[in-house]
This record gives sequence, structure tokens and C-alpha cells, in this order.
Amino acid sequence: MEYGFYDLAKLLGSLALFLYGMKIMSEALQKFAGDRLRSILTAMTTNRVTGVLTGMLITMLVQSSSATTVMVVSFVNAGLLTLTQSIGVIMGANIGTTVTAWIISILGFKVSLADYALPLLAVGAIPVLFAQSSNKKSIGEFIFGFSFLFMGLSMLQSNAPDLKENPEMLAFLQNYTDMGFFSVILFVLIGTVLTMIVQASAATMAITLIMCANGWISFELGAALVLGENIGTTITANLAAITGNTQSRRAAMAHLMFNVFGVIWVLMVFTPVTSAIRWFVNDVMGSTDTMVAVPLMLSAFHTSFNVCNVCFLIWFVKFIEKTVCFLIPNKEEEEEFRLRFISGGMLSTAELSILQARKEINLFAQRTHKMFGMVRSLVAVQSESDFNKTFSRIEKYESISDNMELEIANYLNQVSEGRLSSESKLQIRAMLREVTEIESIGDSCYNLARTLNRKHSGKEDFTPKQYERIGQMMELTDQALNQMIRLLENPTHTDVNQTFNIETEINNYRNQLKNQNILDVNNKEYGYQMGVHYMDIIAECEKLGDYVVNVVEAQSDVREKKQ
Repeated sequence: MEYGFYDLAKLLGSLALFLYGMKIMSEALQKFAGDRLRSILTAMTTNRVTGVLTGMLITMLVQSSSATTVMVVSFVNAGLLTLTQSIGVIMGANIGTTVTAWIISILGFKVSLADYALPLLAVGAIPVLFAQSSNKKSIGEFIFGFSFLFMGLSMLQSNAPDLKENPEMLAFLQNYTDMGFFSVILFVLIGTVLTMIVQASAATMAITLIMCANGWISFELGAALVLGENIGTTITANLAAITGNTQSRRAAMAHLMFNVFGVIWVLMVFTPVTSAIRWFVNDVMGSTDTMVAVPLMLSAFHTSFNVCNVCFLIWFVKFIEKTVCFLIPNKEEEEEFRLRFISGGMLSTAELSILQARKEINLFAQRTHKMFGMVRSLVAVQSESDFNKTFSRIEKYESISDNMELEIANYLNQVSEGRLSSESKLQIRAMLREVTEIESIGDSCYNLARTLNRKHSGKEDFTPKQYERIGQMMELTDQALNQMIRLLENPTHTDVNQTFNIETEINNYRNQLKNQNILDVNNKEYGYQMGVHYMDIIAECEKLGDYVVNVVEAQSDVREKKQ
């Protein structure tokens, strides 16, 4: 019987249902876990071993190493994970993804879960349609995804072309199955390309299991496909990192290097490894039925490969880190969005921990100042692409500002739980206030950018006089920020009164411009809407100046009480 276009369409539809089920199941678990996934990733990566266990756990939950690695890349991009931490999590994700193969091998080929898929859909529909709680809806969506996944798997089995009946379909593969080790290399490449196209190693693994279980290809060539799938699955993280910063691209590259290194050394001992797996399944586990034994062999090979790879390469995390840093150097003027001084946990004494936190706060202030510099440049940008690029950078900085506030505040709270002198407690209270106010400065910068974006999307523009006055106000604000940073870096040799003088000047100028704006709108020098945008910018600059004063006051209060 010929395998026609309609049969191919059914096969693609079965694959689509399988992938859709995997996607729904993954997203439902991520929604159900919510911020808990973030907490697990950031709290359980203190060393490479806990990082591996964390990646394993999350991937077992979401049933997708791609989902985990994309999440890791985004957290590295946001500065919540260092490159070293991310490599450990990615290693664990490679082990966690092997659970899918075992589920398919043990349940998919022994128990026809597809027979229970429709009743499960009925169970899942109840919370999806009637539950008010988002968590209950997510549970229902997970059941939906689970059902679709095994319905898709069953359809893949029934709609896949049989090489025995339709040898012409994959004749080109049969020509290369008896070429010794070259066949193994070729099937590694095929597995890589297939997974890159499908964008899901679990789907390619399912197809491999079906092909081997039906005897279309040998276990050894199936194992070669599995090796290729491990390389192909890295494409998702690398695609996700394209728009990220240098650190996120390095994390994605580390994922690729980890799997490529693993495949290379396994290929060197390929025959002994596959022979050992075959002996283990046939003699130790006692599985001789081909329909059962071959999927078990592949699952055991997949798991053994990833576990051994992690156990071997976990000692070379620093080498992998240095290699990816060499391959992907820093771009000029690119900021690395991560904590520099307090990411390694608390130090031996509270005083030293406070000193590290002080350095991080100073860096935080410098980043918000840089953010304000972007806003000033945004005022003069006319090109649409340049405007959007700068605005996107400001948005990213605002997100980083929120994360930095949370991380530094959590660190200071941990330090405050230790035994502290009254002076250290006073310092921590002041530093917590500084962190909050500096984050508010970042919010003000983002509000300024949003106002400029609204103005930019309209048809009108500011008059030359408005541009000049905005420039003068921003210059005063920049002076206040510079003075704040000098005070944070050198509190004993900086005059606090200069900040208060600048703030008074900002307030007076704001009042002057507010009165002038009413006259200018009445005199038809510019439209009312332009007047609103204009005064929003002036008022936000004045508000930003207030936050600067609050930071300075928090610092000066500590200095006064010390004296």
C-alpha cells in the first residue's frame, strides 16, 4: 500500500497533537508553579551539585528541557543567575528530560493510555470550564495536555510509515544502515537536524522509539539518533538567546558545548556502551520481547548518556565557562545585568556582608544613573528604529532595577537576622531605604521614557523652547544624581548641602515652567496635548529629584548618628 499525501498529513497531524499536548502540559505546570519556579532556580543553585538537582527537578516537572533552558537563559539575561549557576541547571535539565522517554517506554508501549485519553479530557474539562481558581484551571490544562500527548503518541504509532510495507519512503536511510561506524555518525546528524526542525527532543525521541520498536532501525542506530537529539534540542535555547545579552548567549552556548562534548566522548566508546545497555536490559531486566526491550534499551541509553555526561563534565564547569567567554566576548559598552558582589551568599561576618551590600548599592545607583542617561538621549532621537532600540533598553533596565532591589533587600534582611551591633542595624535600615528609593529613581526614568514614547507616537512635536527647557531640567536632575553617587561612594568627604541646593533649584524651576506652560498653551504656542506631555516630563524630573534627596537623607542620618 502506497504512503500518500493524506497519510503524510495524518502523520504530521499526529506529531502536532503530540507537541501541542507537551506544550499545554508544560505551560500549565509553569503557570501552576508561578513564581515558585523562579524561587527554586534562584535559591537552589548555591553550588554546581544543587544546580544540577534543580535543573533535574524543574525539567521533570515541566517535561521539557527546552522550557527549562529557555527559562535559564531568560534568568541569566535578567541577572538572576550567574553563568556558572546556569551551566549546572542546564546539566540537570539534560537528565530531567530523560523521564519523558521512560514514561513513553514503560506506559506508552505497555499500557494504551490513549484508551483513557477521552475520559481524562472529561475530567480535565471540569476545572478548565467551571473552576474560578487559576491554579485549578492550570491542573485541568495539565490533564488536557497529558491526554493530548498520549493521543498524539498513539496516532504517531498508527500513522507512521512502515518501512517493510513502504520501503521507498525511507529508502535513502536503508542505504546507509550497513556502513559501520559511518552509519552511526550519519544518524547522529539526522537526529540533530530532525530535532532542530521539530523543536522538541521529546517528539523526536517518540519517533525514534516507534521506529526501533517496530524493527525499522536497529537499537544502535536508534542510540545514534538519541545522541543527535541531544545536540538538536540546544537550538531552542540558542534561538531564545539571540535577543539577549552576552551572558544569556554564553549560557545557551554552554548548553550546546555540554551536549557536543558528551556526544564526542560517547562516540569514542559507542560499541562497548551500547553492548552494555543491551546486556543490562536483556539479561538483568529480563526483557526479551523486542516491542518492549528496544524502547527500554533506548531509554536506558538516553539516561545513562546524560547521567554519565553530567558526572564527567560537572568537574569542568569552569573550563566550559572560560571557553564560552572566549567564543562570545563582551560587546563594547554592554552592561552585564547581574549582581557582582553579593551573589555568593553571606560572608563570615555581618560587617563584611554589609560592606559587600554597600558596593552593590553603589553599583545599583550607577546603573540607574546610566538609565537616566538613556532617557536624556531618547529626547533627541528622531529615527524610529533608534528610538525603539533605546526605549527597549530602558525597559530592560527597569526590569533589572526591580530584580536588583528585591535581591539586595533579601540579602540585607538575611544579614539582619544575625548578631549585629546597634550601628550595623542602623546601617541596614538606611541601606534598605536607599535601595527602595534608588529603585524608585529607575521607575521615574521608565515613566519619562513612556511619556516620550507617547509623544513620539503622536503627530506633534515639542517646540525648540520646550526642548531647551526639558534639557535644562534634565541637566539639573543629572547633577543631583551625580552628587548622590559621589555621596554613596565617599560619604565622609561629600557636602550633603549641595544636593539640597540642587533640589531647591529643581523645585523652583518646575514651578516657573508650570506657570509658563499655562501662558504658552493660552497663547497657542503649542497644543494642549503637547503641554501635558511636556509638564509630565518636568514633574517626573522633579519627583526623581525627591527620590535622590531621600537617598541622601538616609545616608546622612547614619553619618549624624555615628557622630
